[in-house]
Amino acid sequence: MLKSSQIDPNNYLIKQLPKATAFLNKKLEVIYASDQWIEDFEFSNGKVIGKKIGELLTHLSKDLQKDFKDCLKGNNGSGIKECYNVKDNPKKWNEWTNIPWYDEKENIIGVIVQTESITQKINNIPNIERLQLLIEEKSSNSSIGSWQYDAELNSLWWCEMSKQIHEVPKDFAPKIETFIDFFKEGHSKNTISMAFFEASEKGISWKEELQIVTEKGNEKWIITTGKPIYKNDKCIGLVGTFQDINEQVITNKKTEENELLLRTLIDSLPMNVFVKDLDSRKILVNKSELNFLGLKHESEALGKTDFDFLNKKNAQIGREEDIMVMENGIPMLKKETTNIKKDGTTTSFLTSKIPIKGANGKITGLVGLSLDISDLKKKEEELKNLINVTSLQNKKLVNFAHIVSHNLRSHTANFSMLLEFLVSEKDEEEKQNLINMLVEASDHLLETLNNLNEVVVINTNVNLKKQNICLNKKIKSVEKNLSVFLKNKNVNIINNIGDNVKIKAIPAYLDSILTNFFTNSVMYKSPDRDPIIKLSSSSENGYTILSISDNGLGIDLKKYGDKLFGMYKTFHNNPDAKGIGLFLAKNQIEAMNGKITTSSEVGKGTTFNIHFNENN
Repeated sequence: MLKSSQIDPNNYLIKQLPKATAFLNKKLEVIYASDQWIEDFEFSNGKVIGKKIGELLTHLSKDLQKDFKDCLKGNNGSGIKECYNVKDNPKKWNEWTNIPWYDEKENIIGVIVQTESITQKINNIPNIERLQLLIEEKSSNSSIGSWQYDAELNSLWWCEMSKQIHEVPKDFAPKIETFIDFFKEGHSKNTISMAFFEASEKGISWKEELQIVTEKGNEKWIITTGKPIYKNDKCIGLVGTFQDINEQVITNKKTEENELLLRTLIDSLPMNVFVKDLDSRKILVNKSELNFLGLKHESEALGKTDFDFLNKKNAQIGREEDIMVMENGIPMLKKETTNIKKDGTTTSFLTSKIPIKGANGKITGLVGLSLDISDLKKKEEELKNLINVTSLQNKKLVNFAHIVSHNLRSHTANFSMLLEFLVSEKDEEEKQNLINMLVEASDHLLETLNNLNEVVVINTNVNLKKQNICLNKKIKSVEKNLSVFLKNKNVNIINNIGDNVKIKAIPAYLDSILTNFFTNSVMYKSPDRDPIIKLSSSSENGYTILSISDNGLGIDLKKYGDKLFGMYKTFHNNPDAKGIGLFLAKNQIEAMNGKITTSSEVGKGTTFNIHFNENN
């Protein structure tokens, strides 16, 4: 046999080699071939050189192809027996010996192939021995043992690997009863007994994954197969295999247990978990993610993207986040995101996206973790609103306390001064005047207390409920109550509000609000023209807005804007003005969770926009 030496073979010398030899390059193309090799395979010289071995011999086994690859890696091949057909000749056998081919610098440049015909040797082996030889060859590399049962002799044969699997001595003589007894009591023994019977009596082959108990008492998982052998339509025996798969089964079971444990953990997490591939397709989702997507089974989500579940704009944002994470390899951690599904449902999440790297270090996808913070955001908004309301109420309380202190102190001082005058006054007529002044002061005090009491009632009465009210009906009712007043002032009311407009309001408050704004529009009318009041409505951001415009004197909002709704604040020299109407109206509107805005131009008029809350 040639050695793997550092030579540059001469074509003439190689042709004369007594043993069938071929030199293959790294592409497994034939570079040189001995005449004996060409003769053995019945090739013509012109059709061999430069051709790949796989083109010349189209049925090369996987073992032989692997042997070539091993040689190109520097490993000597193992002796491999191959069967092939040449034209119409019977099957021929060759034993292949392959070694690496080196150049003078010890670089592998191909494979040196030597074959030896073993056809005659193979044909001289009895059929059963030939079968055993091939089985032994295969079983030694794959932990597969073979067995054969001769029904006529009632004898059982096991190969060496079968004995190793069952952990019995090499001289162990198996019997058919022994064959069955090695299988574990219960399902395994019952299954093999039935399979053996059906194969013998009905000609049914089997392949089962069962457990055996070896001679040494060890439990093993094996795959056992069996097939009947017929001669003249009569079953003369059985042949089959044992394959040791114990390590594989144990590994698979551990893997399954670990996967089950991991899956249970993932499904139990109180957050959405998903894994995406490079195209943002979902390849894993947990139960929380399924619930969010409105799905029952994971299969409904796998292979799909956010575009299948979310609105287009929201899905595009998610895809851009995925690309950024997977391209840069930098995790996106605890980002507040909003997912809007196609049905309009909005959910707030605290989302993290972490790139996944394969064994080669390349990013293959990402894992996402999303914590639903919708309730937290809602509570945060409620807290914010509560703080705003508390701040507003506190401001009102301070303002109210200031008003009470100032007004009551003024009345008290006035009373005290008048009483002092009355005690010291001797003139009866002057005493009567002082008494009249005291009565008048008392009336003013009573009026002040009534006004303050009304403010307290507005801000503390939680029992009053808002109702759905037809706005036009309420406006007409207030017009009717003020009809004489409005007629005497020659007021023109232009109402552009439709009969179908409804608002949520407390009826008594709405009466008071409309009355105050109507009377204010008349009270502050321009002396140069008759008063005109225009009414219109609109809807915006959860509010129904009532707009009341007049053509009166107008207000300088730059100068008086922050005092417009203050108690006892007046901005024109009108003797009938008391500065309480707008203050009460604003308190009533805010008590109904509404708001009021104003626009005005001096000399042209004022517009009040009253926002009635449609939700609460």
